[in-house]
Amino acid sequence: MKRIVLWFTLGVVALFLAACGSADAEEGNNSSETVTIEHELGTAEVEKNPENVVVFDFGMLDMLDAFELPVQGVPQDSLPDYLSDYGSEDYENAGGLKEPDFEAVNAMDPDLIIISGRQQDLYEDFAEIAPTVYVETDSENYVDSITHNANIIGDVFGVQDQVDNRISDIEDQVAEVHDIASNSDETGLITLATGGKVSAYGSGSRFGMIHDTLSVKPVDDSIETSTHGQNISFEYIVEQDPDHLFVIDRDKVVNGEAAAKETIENDLIKGTTAYEEDQIHYLDPQYWYLADGGLQAVENMIEEVHNALQ
Repeated sequence: MKRIVLWFTLGVVALFLAACGSADAEEGNNSSETVTIEHELGTAEVEKNPENVVVFDFGMLDMLDAFELPVQGVPQDSLPDYLSDYGSEDYENAGGLKEPDFEAVNAMDPDLIIISGRQQDLYEDFAEIAPTVYVETDSENYVDSITHNANIIGDVFGVQDQVDNRISDIEDQVAEVHDIASNSDETGLITLATGGKVSAYGSGSRFGMIHDTLSVKPVDDSIETSTHGQNISFEYIVEQDPDHLFVIDRDKVVNGEAAAKETIENDLIKGTTAYEEDQIHYLDPQYWYLADGGLQAVENMIEEVHNALQ
């Protein structure tokens, strides 16, 4: 009888220990590693390898795409062509870049939301839904700011080695173009064409990486730094007479119709050095205007300037 009681007691103890072990294992599985990300608007505690990611910055979407990382929702109305797959039914529509659909975003139950300048004022609204990270690019320190943003992807998704390799390649690209531009006396003027009008962008501006990072000499050092550029006339372009005229066609991505060439190449401009030397360069607005700051975008942006200077 005592032996039966002993075996019964041992059996109960074994079951108890097994149950405790199972509970501990379950608790361990439920715990997850997080990454603390500090940004200009606050701090976000992000779970590593999030599955449900909503992205409002096309540069960061570009990076997620480059490393084949999960994306749940994006603003689908104005996607760059090379990221058009994210407009399919496989992904959720998060609204517009400037008018997010907060009801839709909330329904997605995201693990991470990524925003940038167009959504800056709505940061608190996003942060109430899920950990939200704000990113930006610095035209004067372009590669450094892209590296910073890419490192966020590397930390959160554990792909830092891939990020490092990609940034190293970009630095090599920059160095090559820098050598060409810095050893040349040729000047450049960056313009944005929209609605039949033209604005100029200089050092420190939205597209200033052509001067600040790639070292193309500005034809005019006094261009005001502003989000929408400095309004200029065609007479101004003739007067400055840059060797290279870089043109970004906003209408092509906003209205779906390329109009910059018709706007730019008028009788006045046909008398400039840039026109006569076939050095008016129409840059791809998919990269320069929509997905600025993405790894794939910047690789193509640098390549376009490289080809222009060859």
